[in-house]
Amino acid sequence: MDAADFARERLGLDLDARQEEVLRSTAKRTILNCSRQWGKSTIAAAKALHRAYTVPGCLVLVASPSDRQSSEFLRKAKDLVVRLGIVPRGDGDNETSLLFPNGSRIVGLPGTEGTGRGFSNASLLLIDEAARVDDSLYKMLRPVLAVSSGDLWLMSTPCGKRGFFYNVWAHERRGWLRVSVPATECPRIPKEHLEEERAEQGMAYFRQEYMCEFVDNGSGAFDRDVVEGALDGEVSPLRLGKTRN
Repeated sequence: MDAADFARERLGLDLDARQEEVLRSTAKRTILNCSRQWGKSTIAAAKALHRAYTVPGCLVLVASPSDRQSSEFLRKAKDLVVRLGIVPRGDGDNETSLLFPNGSRIVGLPGTEGTGRGFSNASLLLIDEAARVDDSLYKMLRPVLAVSSGDLWLMSTPCGKRGFFYNVWAHERRGWLRVSVPATECPRIPKEHLEEERAEQGMAYFRQEYMCEFVDNGSGAFDRDVVEGALDGEVSPLRLGKTRN
């Protein structure tokens, strides 16, 4: 049973076509650039539960910008694991964790670099709200996949043209499953709500939170796309020699 069938039949989730596409994928690297309220965390929780339930003794790590967000993710996972007939309990070592009868664990990490050290051999690394996670945490966590050749999921709505989430989306094409779902393609978000948000919150906010666009925050003198478009990787840098007196 793949993750999509598992989510439907064992967890009772009503998946739309794009959510099913994501869960059926076997890609090792996945980046989800999706609207608010599309269901990123629910789909990621289903992926985490499927991996932990079907691979005995594995480790699934979930990183978020804050301890509260990691706890919220684990709360969602615990609500779903009850549907498998499993009584939720922690692993005894990590405050935000879920232990399975087969020895697998899901562990939630807050968004600070020090808390992620010490873990290794992860089967799956999920980074929720990745656009708001520090680059230092992302770089520190990636080695936990080295020995296990584990999977990596990045999930977020955009937060400006900065950070690893933007760089992966804008520049890393090879080896990544790239999924973008604006709110206009989500059947659960009413059109009336979108029209109200556009009118009251302004276009910049609406484009970022609902249309999955990376909007500059206005802090630079030039738009980042203009700067990147002016760069030429084939031009060698000018190296100045020592000046003679």
